[in-house]
Amino acid sequence: MLSIEQIRERPDEIRKALQTRGEDDPITGLLELDTKVRQAITQRDELNAERNRVSREIGQARSQGQEVSEESRAAMRKIGDQADALNEQTKELGEKINSLLLEIPNLPQADVPVGEDESGSVIVRQSGEPPVKDFEPKPHWDLGPELGIIDFERGTKLAGSRFYTMLGYGPKLERALTAWMLDLHSQEHGYTEISLPAVVKRDIMEGSGNLPKFADNLYHDDEDDLWLIPTAEVPITNLYRDEVIPANTLPLKFVAQTPCFRREKASAGRDTRGIKRVHQFNKVEMYQFVEPDTSNAELEQLVDNAEDVCRKLGFTYRVLQLCTGDMGFASSKTYDIEVWAAGCKEWLEVSSCSNCTDFQARRSNIRYRAEEGGRPRLPHTLNGSGLALPRVMIAIMENYQQPDGSVVIPEVLRPYTGFDVIPAPTG
Repeated sequence: MLSIEQIRERPDEIRKALQTRGEDDPITGLLELDTKVRQAITQRDELNAERNRVSREIGQARSQGQEVSEESRAAMRKIGDQADALNEQTKELGEKINSLLLEIPNLPQADVPVGEDESGSVIVRQSGEPPVKDFEPKPHWDLGPELGIIDFERGTKLAGSRFYTMLGYGPKLERALTAWMLDLHSQEHGYTEISLPAVVKRDIMEGSGNLPKFADNLYHDDEDDLWLIPTAEVPITNLYRDEVIPANTLPLKFVAQTPCFRREKASAGRDTRGIKRVHQFNKVEMYQFVEPDTSNAELEQLVDNAEDVCRKLGFTYRVLQLCTGDMGFASSKTYDIEVWAAGCKEWLEVSSCSNCTDFQARRSNIRYRAEEGGRPRLPHTLNGSGLALPRVMIAIMENYQQPDGSVVIPEVLRPYTGFDVIPAPTG
């Protein structure tokens, strides 16, 4: 969340930055409201000063045994009523300003490529080349059912389109991937594993930046006003909501596995085959609270943590820096990691790693002390998938499939799966 002070001090700079994100200009209206608020506050303070002056005069008169005239009492009531009205006006204007501020995305950093959509994003590096197989690899939407590990029809029967079930070797492979990634991040990359609720309150969604702008893409329980999380980023962001993190505590690094729920309204018609874009999936999420001066360096390390998963799984992958028009709402700088999938012959995003600067911290009122007794400051927050399970499953199935239809398990996973291969279909 941007502050009204930032907008007041740098309106033209912020307008220009928001234009690169394809946003309409909200700054003019905000500044007009801000002017009205400050005028109302000035008038209220003047009335309060007058009320205090008259009150003192009345008090002095009473102390001297003098009667207070009805005119003086009426004047006090009038001043009080006017001050109360201005207080109410200030409150209403402040709420309007806050509502508008909640709709404004974070500002891109200076080195973010400018572009309208994903075509403006830039490939930063690539590891390996898509391998050429001596047979025609199958896409996972054919291979999974043939192996008996994915059942699309029963998933649709149970919950509708873009749901699926897994059975046999499928859920075992996903469970192994989850356990291995959590161990990797907690044992080698320095994250603390955390378990989280899959539903959160409205203000928690607001704090992470998902509400109010993206309500249509979220699942909601109307009766209790609880929201199913689209990612573990949402609850982790708010772990320290309305708190001051003690000195000498940052960085704080967490990793969690949660189910994720997304209505995918914004992507209607895209990636409808298979498990590339579904309404419910599991994901391992990395998250950090860091000092502002180190956040971009920490972002690079976060990206490397996600890349390490791809390296150890033997994937061909690439890293993209997203352009201004393709970044998430809360992000100021984002890298996507995409892995090659040999069956559907495309690059699949498995991780999006972002520096959200102080955007989420301000929305959630999270502060920290840089030193003992120091003034509370806003930390920066980072998040990144470490990784998203369905597309990792796709990459393993399609890249490690054999001519007979079997799928070899990457060596690093075998201690977790208990099997080396998913057998070829029989019959």
